[in-house]
Amino acid sequence: MIYKPLNSAIKLYLNHRFKRIEAMRTDGVNMQAGVINDLWAQLKSTKYVSSYGAIRLNDLPVTNYEELKPFIDQMLDGDTNVLWPGRIDWFSKSSGTTSDRSKYIPVPDELFYQNMISSSWDTTAIIYNRWPDANLFSAKSLIMGGSLSKYSKRKEVTIGDVSAIMIKRIPAIGKPFYAPDPAIALIKNWDEKIDKILKTTLTENIVMFGGVPTWNIVLFDKILDFTGKSNMLEVWPNLNVYVHGGVSFEPYKNKFREYLPKDDFNYFEVYNASEGYFGMQDTQDDGMLLMLDNAIYYEFIPFDKVDDPYGHIIPLKDVEVDKVYALVITTSGGLIRYMPGDTVRFSSVNPYRFQVAGRTSQYINTFGEEVIVSNTDAALSKTCKLFSVKINEYTVAPRYFDNNNKAGHQWLVEFESQSPNLDGFMAELDKNLRDVNSDYDAKRYKDLALKQLEVIAVPKGTFHKWLRSKGKMGGQNKVPRLSNSRKYVDDLISIMNKG
Repeated sequence: MIYKPLNSAIKLYLNHRFKRIEAMRTDGVNMQAGVINDLWAQLKSTKYVSSYGAIRLNDLPVTNYEELKPFIDQMLDGDTNVLWPGRIDWFSKSSGTTSDRSKYIPVPDELFYQNMISSSWDTTAIIYNRWPDANLFSAKSLIMGGSLSKYSKRKEVTIGDVSAIMIKRIPAIGKPFYAPDPAIALIKNWDEKIDKILKTTLTENIVMFGGVPTWNIVLFDKILDFTGKSNMLEVWPNLNVYVHGGVSFEPYKNKFREYLPKDDFNYFEVYNASEGYFGMQDTQDDGMLLMLDNAIYYEFIPFDKVDDPYGHIIPLKDVEVDKVYALVITTSGGLIRYMPGDTVRFSSVNPYRFQVAGRTSQYINTFGEEVIVSNTDAALSKTCKLFSVKINEYTVAPRYFDNNNKAGHQWLVEFESQSPNLDGFMAELDKNLRDVNSDYDAKRYKDLALKQLEVIAVPKGTFHKWLRSKGKMGGQNKVPRLSNSRKYVDDLISIMNKG
């Protein structure tokens, strides 16, 4: 019974902490000035900064993972003061969506506590502010983490999904309020993990869950099949919060309404990447509040200048509403003017609220159409609503000119149940994509440059099989939505043809 008084005490603390969120809404630019001053005091003594003879951040180049990889390799091997002061023994692993190669992101204590843990408390403060009757500290929240391993060259180093690092290092005050046991949550084999989560959590009082929608769908389908229940509220009656991120939630909305048939169910979007915790949804409106006092400094490059960033990088105070920017971050993990590969669009600059627009490497511009993920998400969501269908996953690639045939886009869509009339669905989807992207519309004019898009309905489970074949099982691994090549689409078609 101690948990109810504890929940009340933590609620008082979170009410006080919410003042941080209010300050981020009103004083973000000044907060960012303080963040970069604090970061620079640490960064200026590193070998990386010294190698450039830099005396301020602007003296350093914009970088990506491949350019920082030699320095990160040194850190993995135990070298000190490379990108961040001291020796780093924790690294988050991200396999990304555009490469089979893993990325290892340094996680020193400063990043873990000042960003990851701090942002988790901020998220909880927002939840209690928006849902005053929340009882997260008198019940349980469901966690589906990744896994951890030791670095082969230096056993002191622990590597894993950022979710797994959070579970392993969760503060003691939070441990009693999560299910399943961390030993289960960190199991490497996802089939075994999901099976044990199913068997150990059915009798728990689960009030909140989180994670990438894909893996929750897999778990929920197995739970409903095992229990014979019609929705998740019959399994966990007090379930009332879903914290989601990693991919746009738009294509999954109808599916989750089926799992959670409750009009006032609380959905919270967060932007929690391997490099750090960037944003969270602080109101019921679309868009996330940029976390401006959590040990990360932000800069931006207009999307059309990504290939030539110098002279075009801008600070937070100069961003404009409705423009797409590539994100550039400097962090307490030692990533300096680093492009994580994400693009954002600000819906507001007072306060700074944004939406993830896509990836700098996930777009289709093979024929000058400049289609980004937010375009395809919006068009698909509208089309699914009209046809009363739900989808599990999708990906899009170009169809090239062939034997005097016009080029176009090919969509692979995994419908939740029976697929609709595809001819009508394709026509409506094409129309909706033209409505949200004028460049695509221009290329589609009278079929002169591009023909109508094609949709292939793939069998249920195809994307799951593809992720498994790539060794990409886990919450940090996501299906690539768009690509200028046919690599992913051809792989998926091959899996489909093999049955």
